[in-house]
Amino acid sequence: MSCIEVMPKLGLTMTEGTLVNWHKSEGEKVEKGEILFEVETDKLTNEIEAKESGVLRKILVEEGETVKCLVPVGIIAGENEDISELLKQAGSRGSESEDKEEVVKSEVSAEPQASELAKTGDRIKISPLARKIALQGGVSYENIKGTGPKGRIVKKDVEAYIESTRIKVSPAAAKLAEELNVDLSGIKKHGRIMKKDVLEAAEAAKVSEAAPEVKTEEEKASPQQVAVRGEKAVKMSAMRKVIAKRMSESVSVSPTVTYNMTMDTSELKRLKDSLKDVFKVTYTDLLIKIVSQVLKEFPLANCSIEGDTFILKDYVNMGVAVALEGGLLVPVIKDCDIKGLKQITAEFKDLVKRAKENKLGPDDLTGGTFTITNLGMFGIDTFSPIINQPEVAILGVNKIAETPVVEKGQIVIKPLMSMSLTADHRAIDGAYAARILQRIKQYVEKPGLLIL
Repeated sequence: MSCIEVMPKLGLTMTEGTLVNWHKSEGEKVEKGEILFEVETDKLTNEIEAKESGVLRKILVEEGETVKCLVPVGIIAGENEDISELLKQAGSRGSESEDKEEVVKSEVSAEPQASELAKTGDRIKISPLARKIALQGGVSYENIKGTGPKGRIVKKDVEAYIESTRIKVSPAAAKLAEELNVDLSGIKKHGRIMKKDVLEAAEAAKVSEAAPEVKTEEEKASPQQVAVRGEKAVKMSAMRKVIAKRMSESVSVSPTVTYNMTMDTSELKRLKDSLKDVFKVTYTDLLIKIVSQVLKEFPLANCSIEGDTFILKDYVNMGVAVALEGGLLVPVIKDCDIKGLKQITAEFKDLVKRAKENKLGPDDLTGGTFTITNLGMFGIDTFSPIINQPEVAILGVNKIAETPVVEKGQIVIKPLMSMSLTADHRAIDGAYAARILQRIKQYVEKPGLLIL
C-alpha cells in the first residue's frame, strides 16, 4: 500500500525536526515497522519506522534538512506503481516526476561502462542523496556505474565506488596515522598498510622537514612517542552543541550566586532503608519530593522572569539531570507537588531508562520549573550548577561523607552532605536563598515533616 511519510510530531511542543539520516536509499525495499529515517529534535535523535511496506520511491527531504512537522519527507509505493498523485499531494518538493530525479550535466567525459547505464546524451541521472555523498567524498560520479531504476546512480553505487577506491589499512595503522598526522595516500605500498609503514612515513617526513638537531636518549629510543605530541580537532556532537549554546545563554541572562549548606542525612537514610521492602527508593527520589514541598513554600524559587514580571507557578515540574555518554539530558517529572513518593520514584526510573535508550520525546524534556542535579555519586564536595533557563534556580547535590562532629560534648560520626543552590539574583537574594536551604535541611534531617 502506498503512503506519504512525513516529519512526525513527536510531542505537543515539537514544531520542526531535522532529518539526520535515511536508513534506506531510493529504490530500496522497505518493510512496515522497519527503521526508515532518523529525526533530531533539540537534544534527541529519534528513529522513525516505516508506516507501510513497499519501495522507497522518492526522497523529498535530504539528510541535514530541517522542516516543519507533518511536512512530507518521502514516498513509499509499489515498485511499478504510479506515484504522480502522491507527488502532487506532497507538494512542491515532489512535483517533478520520478524519472526526472536529479539529472545533472556531465562535466567530464564518462567511462564507457558508466555511460551504458547512467548517461543520457551528455547528462547523468543520479539521486540527490547519492550526489551529496559523492560530492562530500570528493568522488567524480561520472565514473560510477548506476544500478538504480533506468540506470540511475543511487546511494549504494556511490558507497561501493568509494569503498573500492579506499586505501586498505589496518585499524591500528589508521589510528596511528591520525595521531601522527600522516597522509595515508602518500604511502605507496601494494597490499594493506600496517603500523610499521605509518611509523616509517612519519620518520621520513620528520627527517625531510626538520633541520638537524641533537636528540635526547629518550627521543632516540622512542621516536614515535615524541611524534604523537600535537593537537586534534574534534567536532561537537549535536547534543553538546545544544548544551554549549544553552549554558552560554544562561550565564549571559542570569546574575547568579551559589549558596552551600551541609545537612545530616542520618534520618533520610533510615527512611530510605525502611522502604526497601516496599519499593526501592533513592536519595534523588526523596529529594525530588522534599524540594517539591519546599518550592510550594517559596514560590519565587519556582518562577520564571519575563521582562520586569515574575511568572509564579502553582505547580512544580521537577527537572532532574541525567548523565549520558554524549552529555546531559534533563527529563521533567510533572506535578511533583501533588504526587506521592512511590509515583515519583516510578516515573523518574522510567524517564532515566528511556533517556538511556534514546526514547524520550520532546514533551519529556520541557515544562520544567526547577532542576536538581546530583553529582554525589562522583565524590563531588561542592559545585556551582548553571541554571536551566527559563528557571531561576537549580539545586546541586553533593556526596555524603562520614564526618566527625561534636554533639552534646561528644565526637560522633555523622553522614553529612552539602547542597549547592545556584539562584538568579533578580528573583532570589541571599536571605531568601538561605531560608530555602534551611527549609530543605529541616526536611532532610526530619523527613517525617513531609506527612504533616
